Amino acid sequence: MTTIEIKGVIVMNDYKEVYEWYGIECTSPSDVINQLPTDNSPVEIIINSGGGHVDAGNEIYARLKAYEGEVTTKPYSIAASAASIIAMAGDKVLIAPTAQLMIHNVSGLVDGDHRAHIEEAKVLEGYNKAIANAYILKTGKSEEEILQMMNNETWLNANEAVEKGFADGVLFENKIQYVASSYAILPNQAIDKARLMMKNQSSPPSVEGEVTKSDFEAFKNEITNLINQLKEEPTSTPPQVVTKRKGFLF
Repeated sequence: MTTIEIKGVIVMNDYKEVYEWYGIECTSPSDVINQLPTDNSPVEIIINSGGGHVDAGNEIYARLKAYEGEVTTKPYSIAASAASIIAMAGDKVLIAPTAQLMIHNVSGLVDGDHRAHIEEAKVLEGYNKAIANAYILKTGKSEEEILQMMNNETWLNANEAVEKGFADGVLFENKIQYVASSYAILPNQAIDKARLMMKNQSSPPSVEGEVTKSDFEAFKNEITNLINQLKEEPTSTPPQVVTKRKGFLF
């Protein structure tokens, strides 16, 4: 699987060299596009960005949505502003348990008299409605609700992002479940039985090889039998796994 990292400021392609000259970490659309596989194999997008230029974020989003292979976006630390749009491009969005996602209104700067500012306000409102579509498509929420969340500058932790439909799941949360369901881990009853057998041995072997192969085989067989009994007659109900399912800055 191809892994593409989106870090730092989201910038337009022709701004990238300036940011790099200043030593500022950044990602441009071409950084992402040039790494997409030609065979449409799965890709994962690791995101740690506070946002940047809205047009750059929109282009990355559209390119990932148009990619014919499976795309999984993974906010590892923060996916804010323009980076949150990019996160919505995933067929699956899996957020780290310590990560945050933030959505808000587009902002910009304008010179001129009151007419210029009025016109700028209309442009910004149009941008807000345009990018709201990315959140609407992912969450199924109404435009009114999404725009209100953007007006409020809404921050979501991992669980809130899943609850509100911005993410499909929390990374790493199933690892413990996999271990707990594996018979490679001895059940507590087997541990207790082994401890009892060890305790009944008055002293540890003083001569190398005192514990014979037959002793070891007998012990192993008893543990195996105990595990098999536990499989057939579980002493407790296993836990139920719930599957959880242009210059404008943003």
